[in-house]
Amino acid sequence: MKDQADRDMARLTRRSLLTGAIATAAGAVPPGQTREAPPVILVDGVTGSGKTEVYFEAIAEALRQGRQSLILMPEIALTGAFLDRFAERFGTRPAAWHSGIAARRRERIVAGVASGEVAVVAGARSSLFLPFRDLGLIVIDEEHEAAYKQEDGVSYHTRDMGVVRGRLEGCPVILASATPSIETRVNVQRGRYGRVALPERFGGRTLPDIKAVDLRRDPPEPGRWLSPALVEEVRRTVEAGDQALLFLNRRGYAPLTLCRACGHRFNCRNCSSWLVEHRFRRSLVCHHCGHAERVPEVCPACGGVETLVACGPGVERIAEEVATLFPDHRRIVLSSDMPGGAERLRRELAAVAAGEADIVIGTQLVAKGHNFPGMTLVGVLDADIGLTSGDPRAAERTFQLLQQVTGRAGRGTKPGRALVQTYQPEHPVIAALLSGEAERFYREETAAREAAGLPPFGRLAALVVSATAKVDAEAHGRALARAAEPPPGVTVLGPAEAPLAMIRGRYRYRLLVKTARDVNLQAYLRDWLARTEKPRGSVRVAVDIDPQSFL
Repeated sequence: MKDQADRDMARLTRRSLLTGAIATAAGAVPPGQTREAPPVILVDGVTGSGKTEVYFEAIAEALRQGRQSLILMPEIALTGAFLDRFAERFGTRPAAWHSGIAARRRERIVAGVASGEVAVVAGARSSLFLPFRDLGLIVIDEEHEAAYKQEDGVSYHTRDMGVVRGRLEGCPVILASATPSIETRVNVQRGRYGRVALPERFGGRTLPDIKAVDLRRDPPEPGRWLSPALVEEVRRTVEAGDQALLFLNRRGYAPLTLCRACGHRFNCRNCSSWLVEHRFRRSLVCHHCGHAERVPEVCPACGGVETLVACGPGVERIAEEVATLFPDHRRIVLSSDMPGGAERLRRELAAVAAGEADIVIGTQLVAKGHNFPGMTLVGVLDADIGLTSGDPRAAERTFQLLQQVTGRAGRGTKPGRALVQTYQPEHPVIAALLSGEAERFYREETAAREAAGLPPFGRLAALVVSATAKVDAEAHGRALARAAEPPPGVTVLGPAEAPLAMIRGRYRYRLLVKTARDVNLQAYLRDWLARTEKPRGSVRVAVDIDPQSFL
């Protein structure tokens, strides 16, 4: 009875928080003006604070009003636990919409959404365009996720399009995240969005204690990737009957295979990228175009026998090391490209949540909102991945990912801890993670963006010129640059060969447009492209407003 009373009180508290935030957002308009759009609310809470329960209250209110709700998720194919949690709260599952849904089922969902028979949809980004009869609420869970950006075909960001659809439908939009994007945080600061803050974990649970392992002082043994300190913590954890997560954001067995006799490296024939060894599948795979080939027995360049060597670790290699170190403990590898696809991942995630694995080795998909009650330790094997990227969002994304994955620890009844292996513990991202000073990191990163005129304080657009012949792509890129004629407040950079110079057999050159916030970027781009000779032959020009990828 007491537990039920506590849950009822928590629900009333969440409803009060949300109602207050909506009222505040609705009133956040300049004197003498009226709000023309429904409110957008950021539900900003630490990992395990109950953000899902907050927007469940909003969905319940929409249902009471007889209106429909849409829940957007970055990895809908992996959210069986979420669907079960929804069913526990509402008595039925929402309609799931993603690429794995059969055609007949998709037809039924579209018809039900259009008639109003389907009250709630939980879907991937394409569900935003379903023909809702009376949409009363849009929820964008993990709003910071880069997966919300559609880059193939028509480019758009699901978060921004969700806000637009909310305005068109006259319904509120809830953005939920433990690590909100800087764009969303700035919109809150400017009064455009409201905010519900959840600074503590639900039920009085504490956030994990995070410490660094300086690999310069405490390196792994030769040929291994787990430091002695991390190995000892994993041992203590599993011997106590708890679960440990080892996180490495690198799929496969090794990111590079080369010949130690002649130095030959295995490259994709369609892309300018290395082939990644997947030892479980016994193949070398390109993660950009999907090309795969068998691992040869001899070097194709020099004919050397037993000269091929795997360089660097992926999660499969870490699993091999864990099997050697902890042979008597149950282990599981969670990676999006393991055989069995999304259905296997759903089963394995459910198994981890049920405590059927002692040690979990996973890529970034384990950081996306999963609740593993028995997990008390998270080990980050290489926290420095991503920090040297030329992407202006690299620091923000690395901080978000590390904050999310360390937040998997201690969500049950026992306190959690995390060990972060790094070669640069003094880096601002790592220092902020260790100190727990997220607000300081966000302030400094936001100030740096503002000083540089980068989004959300300025605007960017990428023009990617591609062709089957390198000379054609370069020539059209140079023609675009000559016709640019940027007015004051507009800077055009390039053309330059893309970091991934070839993808799927097409050579790529990039131009980047940087403008002040008040410049009509779309009008300038339309005028610029109209003054340029139309692409011929195999040449294509793709325009990406607010690019999320700089490869």
